[in-house]
Amino acid sequence: MIDLSGLIQPLYTLLSSFGTGVLGSGGASDGLRTTSTNLESIHELGRSGINALNTAWDGKAVDAATSKALRVQTSSATLSDRGTEMAAVVDQAAAYVQTGQKDLDAIVASFATEVSKLSPTLGTPAGLMAVVSSAIDHIGQGLGVVGRVQDELSTQTAAMTSLTPAPSSTSLAGANSALSTVSSGLSSTLSGTGTSMLGALGSTLSSALSSTSSSKSGTSKNSTKNSTGNTSSLKNGTGSSAGSSGTGVKITLPDGSVVEAPNKEAATAVRSAISAVGTPYVWGGNTPGSGIDCSGLTKYAYGEAGVELPRLAQEQGVGHPQVSPGDLMPGDLAVWDGHVAMVIGNGQLVEAGDPVSISSIRTENSGMEFYGFYRPTS
Repeated sequence: MIDLSGLIQPLYTLLSSFGTGVLGSGGASDGLRTTSTNLESIHELGRSGINALNTAWDGKAVDAATSKALRVQTSSATLSDRGTEMAAVVDQAAAYVQTGQKDLDAIVASFATEVSKLSPTLGTPAGLMAVVSSAIDHIGQGLGVVGRVQDELSTQTAAMTSLTPAPSSTSLAGANSALSTVSSGLSSTLSGTGTSMLGALGSTLSSALSSTSSSKSGTSKNSTKNSTGNTSSLKNGTGSSAGSSGTGVKITLPDGSVVEAPNKEAATAVRSAISAVGTPYVWGGNTPGSGIDCSGLTKYAYGEAGVELPRLAQEQGVGHPQVSPGDLMPGDLAVWDGHVAMVIGNGQLVEAGDPVSISSIRTENSGMEFYGFYRPTS
């Protein structure tokens, strides 16, 4: 008599390699989402702190402190978004494992049913042949499920890898540590006894999170008061408002940081202005790559986005006026009585000097009167 348990054992082995795929309350994805929520709270506190700082004081020391705080804001927004995206990847991976387990359960049940039907003939060569054939067919189906899930998990691993790049600023080491702690239990949580099935994904998550601790630091300066005595606005342009609501447009800056403009027009203007970096200064110039002046640069950049601006720098204070330090976003304009520059995010602006270049946000410019920050797309 053939050993039927030996025939079905390969299917049980495949099934045991999956575990349940059920994360449960407080699992990896919940931890990632909780950390992201905490980071959003940190971002809001930072926004209030920047506003308070610029309300109480001004000068170069405050400029430097504000610029550094703006870079921290960029980091917190980046880490928050990344944690939420990682949680979605983990959830999808778990769903793939759960589906695979259910499919294998069904294959095992199908084989058991087939054996039951063939039991009256198991004492005959034909019956034994039918059972062995059925076993081979069901094992093939099981291997097909394993291959499918491996392919699905490789897709999730690639998605996790895409989340690996570190933010552009240091700080938030505690948040990195918290995210890494969450990742450490991912493989065992998802795979149960089958750690190898999700080992690649868990390893990628760990490296993606730990990489955030090796980011770059930056310093710069910004902030004074405008002609009316009110504190003028400053912010790194993380797009916190847009980022929180999911309505912003992401931009990758030359320094590698990712920020969010409030809308597609502002995003287009920022990209267009950055594309003109290196253009020599020519008074009255309007041509990127050939020659351009400060208001020519901003007028050109917003023109590419379908937004018309006045030609003179001091007249480009249009749209939403006096954006506060915690609310400044990419595409906002810094306007003086004879100069204009565009905020691009992460504590930086682009402007037509000689040549067009990127520098730290500031509110002082050769003794000119600073009118404030404006958002042409409001």
